[in-house]
Amino acid sequence: MKKTLLMGAAICAVFALTSCKSKESAYKKAYEKAQAQQVQTTTTPTTVQQTNPSAVTPVTPAQPAADYSNVQVRSENFSLVSGAPLKAYSVVVGSFGVKANATRLSETLASKGYTPRVLQASTTNGTMYRVVATSYDTKADAAQSRSNLEAQYPGAWLLYQK
Repeated sequence: MKKTLLMGAAICAVFALTSCKSKESAYKKAYEKAQAQQVQTTTTPTTVQQTNPSAVTPVTPAQPAADYSNVQVRSENFSLVSGAPLKAYSVVVGSFGVKANATRLSETLASKGYTPRVLQASTTNGTMYRVVATSYDTKADAAQSRSNLEAQYPGAWLLYQK
């Protein structure tokens, strides 16, 4: 009886100690995600400061319209691969390393009634294909469009063409 009880306790202890181990792959994924966020946060503010020298104005309660003056905007060197010419401010909803993936998203946007464009941009990570859903002359219009598109395309951002 004692042997059976002791053996059962030992088996329970072995299961309890081995089932709580963290996997190395979980640590690796968390580390890679943190590295990607760190790279993004260190490159984004620098780009914004260079491309958006406008002063930020505070929002007053009496102002009925939304204030988009503090919305971050990026600017980069790119060439138009397909679609209509861009206006000053564009909403980018996807970035891909493979042109076929960008084309597929562009076709999806076209089927939803948008006028998509595909851009080719040279970045530090290599060539990226950006998919633009909408393009506007004013920053406020582009920011409002981005707000509407973010529900369906999280991470959408504004691109400024000099």
